[in-house]
Amino acid sequence: MIATTRGPLRRATTVSLDQELVDAARELDISLSRACEQGLAREIKATREARWREENAEAISQYDAHIAKHGLLLARYRRF
Repeated sequence: MIATTRGPLRRATTVSLDQELVDAARELDISLSRACEQGLAREIKATREARWREENAEAISQYDAHIAKHGLLLARYRRF
């Protein structure tokens, strides 16, 4: 999101939601826009993290193998 002095820019959009969820949200005074925005932000974060792990799996595996073979570089300084 791009922040401005007034807050993030907003774009109107149309989404289809399960009617029971919409009714329950309205009964509980839950903002549909905010709830959808928060859920979408969580989903974006999770997807980006999963893609990063997938894209970097080989490097992570190589690093793990290096540590298993040679140990941690500064292990002698650890106090735990």
